Amino acid sequence: MQRRCIDANTAVAEISYALSELAVIYPITPASPMAELADELSAKQTPNLFGNPTKVVEMQSEAGAAGTLHGAATCGCLSVTYTCSQGLLLMMPNMYKLAGELLPCVFHVSARSVATHALNIFCDHSDVMACRQTGFIFLCASSVQEAADFALIAHLGSLKAQIPVLHFFDGFRTSHEYSTIETPDFDELKSLIDKEDIARFKTRALTPDAPIQRGTAQNGDLFFQNREACTPYYLAAPDVMQSTMDKVSQITGRKYRLFDYIGAPDAESIIVIMGSGATVAEETVLRLQQNGEKVGVVKVRLYRPFSVEAFTDTLPLTCRRITVLDRTKESGATGEPLYLDVCAALQEIGRTKIQVYGGRYGLGGKEFTPTMCLAAFRNMQQSAPKNHFTVGILDDVTHNSLDISQPYHFSTQAWTECVFYGLGSDGTVGANKNSIKLLGNLKGLFAQAYFHYDSRKSGGATISHLRFGNTPINAPYLIETPDFVACHDKSYLVRYDILSGIKDGGVFLLNCPWKGMNALEEHLPAKIKREIAEKHLRFYVIDGTGIAEEVGLRGRSSTVMQAAFFCLHTHILSYEQAITALKKQLEKTFANKGEETIKRNFAALDKAKENLQKIDYPSAWKNTEKGLALPPRTDGEYFRNFMLPTLSLKGNDLPMSAFNADGSVPTGTMQYEKHGAPSHIPKWIENNCIQCNRCSFVCPHATIRAFLFSENTPLPEGFTTLSAVGVAGARFRIQVSPYDCMGCGLCADICPAKEKALIMTPSDKLAERESPLWDFAIHTPTAEQSVFKKASVKGSQFHTPLFEFSYACAGCGETAYIKVLTQLFGENMLIANATGCSSIYGGSAPSCPYTTAKNGKGPAWANSLFEDNAEFGLGMRLACDIRAQNGRSVWIIGGDGWAYDIGYGGLDHVLASGENVNILVLDSEVYSNTGGQLSKATPKGATARFARGGKRLTKKNLGLMAMA
Repeated sequence: MQRRCIDANTAVAEISYALSELAVIYPITPASPMAELADELSAKQTPNLFGNPTKVVEMQSEAGAAGTLHGAATCGCLSVTYTCSQGLLLMMPNMYKLAGELLPCVFHVSARSVATHALNIFCDHSDVMACRQTGFIFLCASSVQEAADFALIAHLGSLKAQIPVLHFFDGFRTSHEYSTIETPDFDELKSLIDKEDIARFKTRALTPDAPIQRGTAQNGDLFFQNREACTPYYLAAPDVMQSTMDKVSQITGRKYRLFDYIGAPDAESIIVIMGSGATVAEETVLRLQQNGEKVGVVKVRLYRPFSVEAFTDTLPLTCRRITVLDRTKESGATGEPLYLDVCAALQEIGRTKIQVYGGRYGLGGKEFTPTMCLAAFRNMQQSAPKNHFTVGILDDVTHNSLDISQPYHFSTQAWTECVFYGLGSDGTVGANKNSIKLLGNLKGLFAQAYFHYDSRKSGGATISHLRFGNTPINAPYLIETPDFVACHDKSYLVRYDILSGIKDGGVFLLNCPWKGMNALEEHLPAKIKREIAEKHLRFYVIDGTGIAEEVGLRGRSSTVMQAAFFCLHTHILSYEQAITALKKQLEKTFANKGEETIKRNFAALDKAKENLQKIDYPSAWKNTEKGLALPPRTDGEYFRNFMLPTLSLKGNDLPMSAFNADGSVPTGTMQYEKHGAPSHIPKWIENNCIQCNRCSFVCPHATIRAFLFSENTPLPEGFTTLSAVGVAGARFRIQVSPYDCMGCGLCADICPAKEKALIMTPSDKLAERESPLWDFAIHTPTAEQSVFKKASVKGSQFHTPLFEFSYACAGCGETAYIKVLTQLFGENMLIANATGCSSIYGGSAPSCPYTTAKNGKGPAWANSLFEDNAEFGLGMRLACDIRAQNGRSVWIIGGDGWAYDIGYGGLDHVLASGENVNILVLDSEVYSNTGGQLSKATPKGATARFARGGKRLTKKNLGLMAMA
């Protein structure tokens, strides 16, 4: 056995590659690393267990991958694929065929939410549950170690049972978690292969040497009987999978059952669960059992076929109450899938006195913690337990969520827990992956790492959670009470509650340019000072960003911060040993980047220790009110009630009532984020400017703009302008929004002036100066710009972008095109957006970069799926054509007598808005609105008028409308 610190995707990919002849792939997050690693192994001609490189073929879609795999399995090829979410659903038609034709193969699925009202790339079981009736065997792993073990069991068991297997584990939560595990070596894997199983599969291959026909068309006289003919295989499958588990355990020493029970032998209250939540439940049960509680948990390993006998045999005879926790929502059903299976199993075996309750948890990657698990136990012990409840959210609509207000934390003295707040693309995640591999591979040390980030591109927060210690770590949830917190971006000091849970006496490491107490007194927020002093933290600072820039690694402070981390943890590994090991990792990581990149990273490591500064802060910080002021925020209701909690990493606390049921959100809200100035922003040197507007044109985030003002406009101090070239009586200025800028430097690079008119400058003081000037520029009426051709580089940039401040990567090559498109046509744009980068930077909640012009018009945006963008857009186009052909559908007449077209779908909004609306026309029917109550009305006379939006009615302002 090999002891290694790796993630589940890597473990599953390596084992499945060794046991397969063909991998058919179409990468999809978070299953992509499995496909990519298999492709990499194949490209290196790495042999599988049969002595040949596994063939890897990438198809045009998941549906294409499934079809190819079906064809390969038909012809006797040991085949595998990797997928999840909508990709898995696209494979379903072929899954029915593979199972119906009894063709062994394996689908490895990093289970992920299926897009409904919104796209979500994180884990739940909605994708695999949608496929539960396809006929596949379903095998569920609840940890990185189990994912490795079950990958092996899946391939061996599929051949033995002659049924395809879907092996799933939680996306990101398990697939991307790093943990110290054991995996079989090559010879051990080879010893487990049953050559007779492979021979049986090969002899069924479709071949002209012994031709048969497969996949015929059958009528009603034949289909039913033939469909039932596979039943013996499914009846035998549970025993086959159990025997395979037993066989693998002889090599690994880890024993698994189809349903594993952990807890008191006389338990009365039991939770049934699968996936990573089962590990949380197991740890919770063991702690409660130590306190004498009669509780237990059943961890579901084999979900399909669901063995009634194996499940019920697992339950203690003392069991009186069961709570089944499902990680999916099946709208309209009497209960979620696992709940219904448990109810049916108990009914079938006659144990009807057991009370069964169902609950939903963890949808879309929502955390499942010991606190939530305890709440589920406490609920079923009440005199009137809630059924079909939710746990982990606040349901203030149907009031069926469990109370989790009292946290339940385990003592973790055996582990050191560390949290790192990084900036997307700054290298923090990559550096921490290297750190945890280094720690996890040390003899006698166990390690775990999980990387929590949203779906945004660079610039979004990344939070790395690292645990390490001398005992195995079974904690698949985020760290709540860390021993160590590192903040790699100083803007987080005012944006997030980064020190809220840190332990008393813990270590706080801050990346900042402020050296000495005077600078820290000025720049640290009062709240941070108080927390440092109240919790007696050991406080260290280092200018990681400055050091990185000094050695030529601009924007990549992670190497410096990684070295500083090891400098503060010499009780695990001496600093010299750590630096030597880190340099070996860096050589491997950046081997394809060249010797110069490696040398720069080495230099960054070497400078860390000498620049790390311990701060001896005054005790007066405990009560201080002095410090950096929080940035100004808008006080709009949507921002206050929805955006601000989400942006402050408090989105988990939002109640159900904060959301629109259909998932829709308003546009024009990205302007309120103000994610903080980068280390450098452009400074305008007006005397060098030739007024070409190229800087504004290339800006990917619409944060630097050209303005024209009348000569008579009063200007604030510091707001320098130039006499506008090409238009009389106007003044010209280039203005940057410092707290929206991403610091990419494209504007400075593109400037064609002989002496550059834009210079990237440290933002500390410049941002404070430029912020009010930006506010003045965007809120002040501009001069007439029609003299410039709108469809030109210069002219277009005097028009307000209706796409601004997105979280696209700094220097993005796409968003500048979207921005200029909105400057040209934004008030008439209807956007069908494919899933990908453009849907993430264009549509990630809670804020929207698409905005409106002063008249309220602007781009309207929608996204369907990854695969159907063209068809989705075509449907939009057809609807618009038909609407134009048939006339407008819904009109409102305000009390002022003006007519407004609100289009399809606007009726509920109008009624809810409380607007003074008199008459509406919906299709061909006329309605009156009184106090929000709609009733059909008959216009007096036959002269109902048709008016276009914005035209006043001429007949006594009666507010009558009819279709043209």
